[in-house]
Amino acid sequence: MLALELKDVNYSYFTKEKETKALQDINLSVKKGQFISIVGPSGCGKSTLLSIICGLIEPTSGEVIVNGRPVKDEMRNIGYMLQHDHLFEWRSVYGNVMLGLDIHRKKDTQNLATHYLSQYGLLDFKNSRPSELSGGMRQRVALIRTLMMEPDILLLDEPFSSLSKELKKEMQELLWSLYEKMQITVVYVTHNSEDIRHTDTRVAVMNDG
Repeated sequence: MLALELKDVNYSYFTKEKETKALQDINLSVKKGQFISIVGPSGCGKSTLLSIICGLIEPTSGEVIVNGRPVKDEMRNIGYMLQHDHLFEWRSVYGNVMLGLDIHRKKDTQNLATHYLSQYGLLDFKNSRPSELSGGMRQRVALIRTLMMEPDILLLDEPFSSLSKELKKEMQELLWSLYEKMQITVVYVTHNSEDIRHTDTRVAVMNDG
């Protein structure tokens, strides 16, 4: 079964003077449990594509199908991790992890927060503020926050690009280990092909939309 289908997706920005085509005739099928990397230079439309996949913006034309249904009906089953962690300083690590559940007024009935914080070495920092964490730790918190919603599809928009080479490698290994354990569908966007050099992943290349 397909987790994701993009059918003739186009997206344009409009101003009074002109139309700028950001995405042109995008067709893509991703099977359930597949890890796909979308590689392309900065400004080629990768982030716009992810925003369309998760339903944040609507395509100018074309369809986005998630789990066999229109994306608007499946938005809660999509997790989206951005390039920057966007942690809230006024919430503790635990509070940031629980943000999605708090918004949707859901309880952590399976105690997932404690499980993930322990698994990724953050349990001792659950009451800390984001400013007290290293860059790698902040990204782990952001990843856990995304996983807490138990998404079917995980979208990653260059989430480790701001980290040092060593931390990036650590986070990439953590992500791959997570994928192998959970077998969820992952769409990983990057401008650097080195990020996926040592992973067994399907690759799609974008250029000029």
